[in-house]
Amino acid sequence: GEEERRRRMSTSMITPDAISTILKNPSPDSSSEVPDLVVQILDLKPVGKGSKYIFTASDGKMKLQALLQSSFASEVNSGNIQNLGLVRILEYALNDIPGKPDKFLVVSKCEVVSPALEVEVKSEVKSEHNGIVLKPKEVMEMKSMGNGILLKPKQEIVAKSAAQIVQEQHGNTAPSARMAMTRRVHPLVSLNPYQGNWTIKVRLTGKGNMRTYKNARGEGCVFTVELTDEDGTQIQATMFNEAARKFFDKFELGKVYYISRGTLKLANKQFNTVKNNYEMSLNENSEVEEASNEASFIPATKFNFVKIDELGPYVQGRELVDIIGVVVHVSPTMSIRRKSNDETVPKRDITVADETNKTVIVSLWNENATTTGQELLDMADKLPIIAIKSLKVGDFNGVSLSTLSKSVLLINPDIPEAEKLRSWYDSEGKGKSMVSAGAGMSSSPQSGARSMYTERVFLSYITNSQSLGEEKPVFFNIKACVSLIRADQTMWYKACKTCHKKVTEAIGSGYWCEGCQKNDEECCLRYILVLKISDATGEAWISMFNEQAEKIIGCSADELDNLKSQNAEEYQSKLKEATWVPHLFRVSVAQHEYMNEKRQRIAVRSLAPIDFAAESRFLLEEMKKVQVSL
Repeated sequence: GEEERRRRMSTSMITPDAISTILKNPSPDSSSEVPDLVVQILDLKPVGKGSKYIFTASDGKMKLQALLQSSFASEVNSGNIQNLGLVRILEYALNDIPGKPDKFLVVSKCEVVSPALEVEVKSEVKSEHNGIVLKPKEVMEMKSMGNGILLKPKQEIVAKSAAQIVQEQHGNTAPSARMAMTRRVHPLVSLNPYQGNWTIKVRLTGKGNMRTYKNARGEGCVFTVELTDEDGTQIQATMFNEAARKFFDKFELGKVYYISRGTLKLANKQFNTVKNNYEMSLNENSEVEEASNEASFIPATKFNFVKIDELGPYVQGRELVDIIGVVVHVSPTMSIRRKSNDETVPKRDITVADETNKTVIVSLWNENATTTGQELLDMADKLPIIAIKSLKVGDFNGVSLSTLSKSVLLINPDIPEAEKLRSWYDSEGKGKSMVSAGAGMSSSPQSGARSMYTERVFLSYITNSQSLGEEKPVFFNIKACVSLIRADQTMWYKACKTCHKKVTEAIGSGYWCEGCQKNDEECCLRYILVLKISDATGEAWISMFNEQAEKIIGCSADELDNLKSQNAEEYQSKLKEATWVPHLFRVSVAQHEYMNEKRQRIAVRSLAPIDFAAESRFLLEEMKKVQVSL
């Protein structure tokens, strides 16, 4: 309310007699005993190697030499603490200067009240010298001449309080902007959980629905917003219960706000789609004021591009991606009927390529399909560059992209990445054969590209958890090597060439297929084998079917059968070549009964060779997670 605003304004001003108060209380026992002490910083400069800073603390009447400890170096370097600025001293100690009667103030904790003022704040000056009083509006320069004193008039100086200076600098600022006046506005990129008070100026670029929840602690409501500052940095803020009800109607999409008194913590990537290591929480005591009477700003679109051949780890994940590429194909608009509400929405697919010589299909929805999509279709022959922010990565055709309501699309953007891409495509890209990013990857949600980079476990996790798959099969992915293929096992079965089901020898000649209900003169062999795989934590026997086995063995079952019958040594050598080669396996784990005993069955659903570049990026991300947890 108004009383709280007046209180904040009053605490932003210099504390009268602050220096005297410090001198009278040189060693406060705790910060709770420190009164409100707001001083102005004068003559701020580094000492030593620049890790510490000295300054003169002034309350307008008295001054005191002071030192900022090395922990404040980053605050000074970032411009948070400024010369001529105001700070509130929260913890301090007063030390003696050896050989002098003066004292030295060591500041161990403080908070910024105001950035730099235009001038030094001075109160009325009353100094007695030889019985002469210097009036506040007529400061005199004293010059000794022999035994006498000459008072020489000096240019008149009107002493001003901090309140007057702040008022003159900011004019009649709207009440909603007073946080910017009394505290420095922080860029989002500078925030961390260990900071004290801060104020941010942001635009609301995303607002979620109010949701209700119920857990062991009771029922409640929650909603989230996406905030973007002038630099284009984004952060997600969450509000629960009282705060949610207080701010839900106040936050309006597209408006600019000053926000303070929030808290930060490490972002939970499972529920956060914004590219920021931290997320914000606002409670009922947080302050949110609309910057209604100020010149608003449009946040710069800040991209964090992902190469098309690096999209694999993001498939079916919550993290959104930004891409830039050459539009090599634009489809007509299609009408898609949603299953959820039977509503028909427009959709348009574009195919985008980049310098990795890979392409990906991007599905444009709603207005992006009808407006930006139509613009792309009109200029398709010119092969425009498109940059898109906030795309969801799906597993259709292995890897696919879709726009959301929050996605930002820029055609032929004026950025260095676009110029570089255009130069590449015009000089060599247009003559190259492009491959889909999802080529060789299954689009099944159980065996798709995502499985190679999510749900990754060690073999020991599966073999030590014998209850896995009791109710229904569960799926994991593993990086392992084939360590043993038993040469004496039955590796294949006779199958129908049409439906691939097992056939039996027919009476007379040929083969009978129960599935096709017909005789056929010929059949084919299809793999069904059991082999042992190993990783750093253990080993397990797994079953494998034809498509995956052909990739492991390197030939068809018919070819291996011929090799076995013609040259047993080469047959053994062929199996040995297939061992100790690393692969990525997508496996299902289920329970089956054998001799009235439940056993674990592990079956390979898909596999892929190791892409060492992609695997290295995955491992680096895993290492970062470990570092954060430490």
